[in-house]
Amino acid sequence: MTILDRSGEIVTPADTLVYVEWTRILDDTSTARVTIHPEGDCCGRLSLVRSWRNKLVIFRDGRPVWEGPILTVEWKLGVVEIVAGDVLAWLDRRVPHQDMDFVDTDLTDIAEWLIEDGFAPDDPGHEVMVVGKTGILGDRSYEEDKDQTGDHLRDLAETGLDYTAVGSTIVLLPEDHTAVVGALTDADMPEGLIVAEDGASLATRWIVHGDEDTDIKGEAGGIDDYYGLLERSLENTSVLDNDSATAAALSRLRSSYPVPAFIDTENVTLSPDAAVDVPLLVPGWCLDVATTRTCRTIAQRLKIVGVKVVEDGDGEKIQVQLAPTGAGTGV
Repeated sequence: MTILDRSGEIVTPADTLVYVEWTRILDDTSTARVTIHPEGDCCGRLSLVRSWRNKLVIFRDGRPVWEGPILTVEWKLGVVEIVAGDVLAWLDRRVPHQDMDFVDTDLTDIAEWLIEDGFAPDDPGHEVMVVGKTGILGDRSYEEDKDQTGDHLRDLAETGLDYTAVGSTIVLLPEDHTAVVGALTDADMPEGLIVAEDGASLATRWIVHGDEDTDIKGEAGGIDDYYGLLERSLENTSVLDNDSATAAALSRLRSSYPVPAFIDTENVTLSPDAAVDVPLLVPGWCLDVATTRTCRTIAQRLKIVGVKVVEDGDGEKIQVQLAPTGAGTGV
């Protein structure tokens, strides 16, 4: 682990780590937490660490796996605790820097503009990787100095776009992306896992309205032969046209129909022999999962929505949260 200054200089390495935790999250900002036991002049250098001025970089097997601005520092007797957010944290402290209107524009292009505009006045070092276009065209309007850029990105993620941060790179990909980075079976999860059906999220029909002062509306789904009719309605003020509202409704439907069955490896350590490369566990990509140990058997492709890696005196624990891909929903 290393702490870097805005200038790129090393503030201090941190070799005596008591606790390390880093996460990756789909469509939001992830965090990392480290506890350091200072030795020698490391204590003096750790006294220089400052929020937002410095960046935390975490390595695994010599490969960088996480980085972002330090958000809080606590100096305690014998230990220093640091919490950081990934590169997306800066966009939660940025606003649009010019007025911009988009008409019939792919959501990926809109997201890329938001990111580049957000970092334009002061770039801490970032890259954007576009995996593919969403294929969803919409209208959006942004006003200079109004609302946070991070919130605008989250709004786009509700209408068919996925994004995540890997190091200093912001990855943009379509919501129905199903590329596979590995496979898991019961042998890879020797402590067991949880399969949960989230009936509270089920909806067979979604209606999305634009601003209440407009007639913009989109819908997807309907009466299902198995579940019957379960309807949800919401307002999304960022949606400015009927096609975008329809795309937003379909996006919601994909994540809520059929009834979502989630797999969570929380409190479970993946086997060291699991057929996955931890740095490649990126939210938005998929794992093929097969399990028969619970009463609910699963053998399907599931999307990674969260990753958490913890290393302490008991070794390393890797947790992965998986959800239905939503690809192919067509009711």
